Amino acid sequence: MKKVAVIGSNSFSGSDFIDLLLSLENYEVLGVTRSKEKEELFLPYKKRDLRNYSFFQCNLNDEIEELEDRLDTFKPDYIVNFAAQSEVAPSWDNPHHWYQTNVVALTKLVNMLKDKKYLKKYVHISSPEVYGTCVGTVTENHPVNPTTPYAASKAAGDLSLFTFYKNFNFPMVMIRATNVYGAHQQLFKIIPRSVIYIKQNRLIPLHGGGNAVKSYIHIRDVSNGELLVMEKGTIGDIYHISPDNGISVKEVVTNICDRLNIPFRNAVNIVEERLGQDKAYVIDSSKIRKELNWKAQISFKDGVQSVITWIEENFQKIQNEPLEYVHKE
Repeated sequence: MKKVAVIGSNSFSGSDFIDLLLSLENYEVLGVTRSKEKEELFLPYKKRDLRNYSFFQCNLNDEIEELEDRLDTFKPDYIVNFAAQSEVAPSWDNPHHWYQTNVVALTKLVNMLKDKKYLKKYVHISSPEVYGTCVGTVTENHPVNPTTPYAASKAAGDLSLFTFYKNFNFPMVMIRATNVYGAHQQLFKIIPRSVIYIKQNRLIPLHGGGNAVKSYIHIRDVSNGELLVMEKGTIGDIYHISPDNGISVKEVVTNICDRLNIPFRNAVNIVEERLGQDKAYVIDSSKIRKELNWKAQISFKDGVQSVITWIEENFQKIQNEPLEYVHKE
């Protein structure tokens, strides 16, 4: 059994990665997050056989020593870190919270981990937001140019990690994946929120008319890529995970409207663009495709339909959940 500690196990991406690991049966998994575990609606792995899974509640901001004790007992071969303050727009309201988690706490964590002999590889989940607006061919060596507190905090955390790799041979590898989506995602994200608003006869607030171009990729395709990087990725390298093409937010919402038989013009309310919104968010992922033989398997059409199906099957529960982002320090 390979031992994997997944930090940020309550997150959408972290929980799907755990679900993938537990489906393969040759992994023992420790989930770590600051909050109590969410319910099954948002944690798909809870439907699995959990004999090879354990959970540890821990806040990286002030409980690093407790986490160290738990990790020293578990002795993971791999640590995959999804934990972060991860929303862009709210980062303008409390930017210091983003820096505290994404830079200070991260640096404390890695400083603690650098001397652990049991650790074969540390996989860090970064973000293409660090590049700012992505136009042309944006590869892994593209310079960072963040435009929001969230992006700046992620870039600073990334740079801090590389100092540990360069000076201590810390076994770090980094992943930057584009806009993930799928069933079990946070309800305030544009795809599930659009479905829910249409079903509730509410107008979808479309920032800047939805002209920003994103790169939506199904969460399981990303998890498969993360697993490849964890097992076969080159230490010290960055890997992009992205689809072949970008798509505007307007096109995404139009697609959902068509599926739910409502005219686009009747479903949306055009509102002011978000502060610091990047115009395009498209990156090149040829490296992981060539080196690790990764490719996206789930079409956008099928992926969006899976979200609609999940919402329709759980609509009564979902209506009782908050549909807006709730900030926690």
